[in-house]
Amino acid sequence: MASLKIHKGYMLFLQRLFKQLFILLFLSNITFAQKINKLFCKDSTAFYTKQDTVYLNKTTPVEFNDAIHIALQYYPELNKTRIKFRVKKAISPLAARPAFWAIFRKPSKRKYIITISNSTIVKLTPILLKNLSFNSQVGVIGHELGHISFYQSKRGIYFIKLALMHLGKRAIDKFEFDTDKRCINHGLGFQLLSWSKEVRTKLELNQWGGSNSPNGKRERYMNPITIINYMSTLPIYILN
Repeated sequence: MASLKIHKGYMLFLQRLFKQLFILLFLSNITFAQKINKLFCKDSTAFYTKQDTVYLNKTTPVEFNDAIHIALQYYPELNKTRIKFRVKKAISPLAARPAFWAIFRKPSKRKYIITISNSTIVKLTPILLKNLSFNSQVGVIGHELGHISFYQSKRGIYFIKLALMHLGKRAIDKFEFDTDKRCINHGLGFQLLSWSKEVRTKLELNQWGGSNSPNGKRERYMNPITIINYMSTLPIYILN
């Protein structure tokens, strides 16, 4: 009997071990599907296969096709997700949201909209997507895809909560801060760093307001030093 109990315990241990290994491998394939690249430029697209899967159910504006295509490859879990990228006048340079009726549907049936502004207030004009470097374009698109990846794990009721969150600055600070983390976790840390540096230079900001910053001030979008510090904790990045 004692031998049988030991055998069962050993088998249970192996089952748990293999289950954990499977989960780790699964997450590794999703999160780090593409190699880490410090710099993307227009010519970088030659190194990436034009996979039909990343464009499945996607509507994209021609002028941003390449940057969107690269960013999408770092979010393979969104391969079949319906996403419409549209260009129109809007105050926010970029914004991601579910289509209205999507919040009542299960994740596999939802449609999302990423709005790319082509005209905004004078202060924000320098950081419109069309005015950013290609590497920064990939980074900020990766941030918006991070929102959608997160939305896909939520039920419809969450979006009501999200609307209420916009009434509190600290809640939105954490929401955007965590989305930056998600973008970095997916392998676009250098591109997000490029965007973070570029917008602060163009807006003449040393820091961007929000929560969780090392100096005790609120930090909504990760400042460059915060991005570098976070990347240094992840083995997928080599910083030198």
